[in-house]
Amino acid sequence: MIGVEQRPRLRRGVRLSFDRVRQAHVLLFPEGVVMPNATAVAVLELCDGERTVAEIVTALSGTYSGVRVEDVQNVLARFVERHVVEVLGG
Repeated sequence: MIGVEQRPRLRRGVRLSFDRVRQAHVLLFPEGVVMPNATAVAVLELCDGERTVAEIVTALSGTYSGVRVEDVQNVLARFVERHVVEVLGG
C-alpha cells in the first residue's frame, strides 16, 4: 500500500500529454501508451515527486467532492504496478 506521506512521480521516460487526434490524455512510456480516464489524469497531473499522497487528496478535494485517500492510493497502485509511477519517501 502506498503511504499518505509518500511522494509519487512519473518515472523517467514517462510523459502525460494531451493527444489532439484522440482528444484525450495519453500516458506515453517506452513500452507503450495508456489512455487514462479523467480520474487518473487528475491524480497523475499532481504526481510531481514533491506532493505527498495526502497533499494530492487535499488538492483534488478542492475540485471534486468525495475524494478518498483509498481511491487515490488505488489509482496510484495500478500505475506503480505498470511501472509508470514511482513513489519516494515515507
